[in-house]
Amino acid sequence: MRHAGIFILTIGAAINSFGQQPSTNGQLPATGRRPNIVLVLSDDMGYSDIGCYGSEIHTPNLDKLAAEGLRYTHFYNTSRCCPSRASLMTGLYPHQAGVGWMTTVSYKEPGYAGELNNQCVTIAEVLKSAGYATFMTGKWHLCRRGDADSPHVEQEQKYDWPLQRGFDKFYGILLGAANYFDPGTLCRDNRLISPYKDAGYPVPTGQYYFTDAVSDNSVQFIRQRDTAKPFFLYVAYTAAHWPMQAPEKEIAKYKGRYDSGYDVIRRERYARMKKLGLVENGMALTPPDEEVKPVWADEPNKPAMARRMETYAAMVDVMDQGIGRIVSQLKKDSLYNNTIFIYLQDNGACHEMVGAGATALLAKDPAAVRSLTPESIQYLANPPITRDGKMVRGGKEVMAGPADTYVSYMRQWANVSNTPFRMYKHWVYEGGISTPLIIHWPDGIREKGGIRNQVGHEIDILPTLAALGGAAYPQSFKGNPITPEAGVSLVATFSNKDLAARPLFWEHEMNKAVRTGKWKLVCRSDMHKDKTNHWHTYTTRPWELYDMEKDRSEGHDLAAKYPALVTQLAASWQAWAQKVKVFPAPWKPEDNTAP
Repeated sequence: MRHAGIFILTIGAAINSFGQQPSTNGQLPATGRRPNIVLVLSDDMGYSDIGCYGSEIHTPNLDKLAAEGLRYTHFYNTSRCCPSRASLMTGLYPHQAGVGWMTTVSYKEPGYAGELNNQCVTIAEVLKSAGYATFMTGKWHLCRRGDADSPHVEQEQKYDWPLQRGFDKFYGILLGAANYFDPGTLCRDNRLISPYKDAGYPVPTGQYYFTDAVSDNSVQFIRQRDTAKPFFLYVAYTAAHWPMQAPEKEIAKYKGRYDSGYDVIRRERYARMKKLGLVENGMALTPPDEEVKPVWADEPNKPAMARRMETYAAMVDVMDQGIGRIVSQLKKDSLYNNTIFIYLQDNGACHEMVGAGATALLAKDPAAVRSLTPESIQYLANPPITRDGKMVRGGKEVMAGPADTYVSYMRQWANVSNTPFRMYKHWVYEGGISTPLIIHWPDGIREKGGIRNQVGHEIDILPTLAALGGAAYPQSFKGNPITPEAGVSLVATFSNKDLAARPLFWEHEMNKAVRTGKWKLVCRSDMHKDKTNHWHTYTTRPWELYDMEKDRSEGHDLAAKYPALVTQLAASWQAWAQKVKVFPAPWKPEDNTAP
């Protein structure tokens, strides 16, 4: 119990200081020039999905950035799309920013407004106040009406769109997902546009593909920048969120690569991770999650399931190609050496079973569906018909890839993406919250190819960039008091120094966790719907305790061995949850095991 006793003292001190604004120490390069910043966030990808973290997917540009920079092995997100984006953008836990759940519903509770509140500031707002130009491309997913599927979205006030939260330019979507060939709620700045009638980005070679458009518009923003200012560019890809869609020529690169099935690919990734130095003593390859059925040998739809992973790989590959184009532009403009390039992911791999049943059209009434003209605005995340009149299909036997398909890659492949961890997006086991983190900055980081094991979180990105950009985090902004940063600067880790001991916390859909030092306490909850098909109540399973030094794969629950420690950690989680507005929650416990 010696370690447990030390831990309890540490967690107590950390709770007492929680909410105080941490100090940040900037680190400018020898030239004294403030760095440019490119922050890349990918969507619904697992821990092992890029080459430098063990994948077979071709990602040479990210791999090179890692080889010339740093890779972090214990970095965390918040396990779900928009809560992660809220934390990343604001340096706060998502409930503090108002996005404790999703943007589709605005609950009356302050932690669950479904949009960024006025008690937070974004990275763009902080850096803009210090003289940075600020650009964004890709997926916003932080405004309450962003998921509206009607023309009324354009008539609403736009106070929570990107330009109103600090960005000078924006090209991307307000939605949480989109058809890659015809994305809904596509915007240029504050105006909804059609991808097929956008003077700012003529459709290349006759085929629009959203990932390429995000990359190409990122390059354009760099080219068109005010050269007198440093810039911050936030590139929020939807790759590789469902639907599984990609250009056919890109899918063809991976033809047959996944015919060996889930288990074989997962073992191959684990072996590759060992060679890369990413597997620590506590990272055993977990058994396939209990939900991963059927096994590949019994899979009745092998061609369709292999095709889904081929398409997924192509989506990641296309994203990496676009990152390469951004890097090439930085080099062309002599910006590469003094640009901080950061890559991470918004949650673990996605187990969601989109298109898991019999083949069917998305349209409820096909006879009533009409295709859009090139000028028409697309408002839907899942349009039932393509612009050229093809009806969109889903189903287990559908071959993924084209614009007229709408499927996910299923939990079986998600289990592979999260190698070697268990569980997925939504939950707060390591498979739901672990993300690769690459930081590359030739002028500011001397070590090349370094691995960092310090524990960090998305809440740390804003304090890091504010410190490096010489920007002050405000106590008030536009007349509103601002919640102090929850994160700390990661600058010390660039030279492999330790961060001060602190706890990190999670909550999503009443899945709960706290980690500090080597200990992690985690709890799984189950949400239940009411007659209107909305979440209404939840049941909570027992707390589980894991030693992250010996068992990061979370295979050996020590809760029964250390009950006093479980009690202490659970109390610390409860104190945090009350402070950051997890409670009052929109849902109530069924079993009286939680407040």
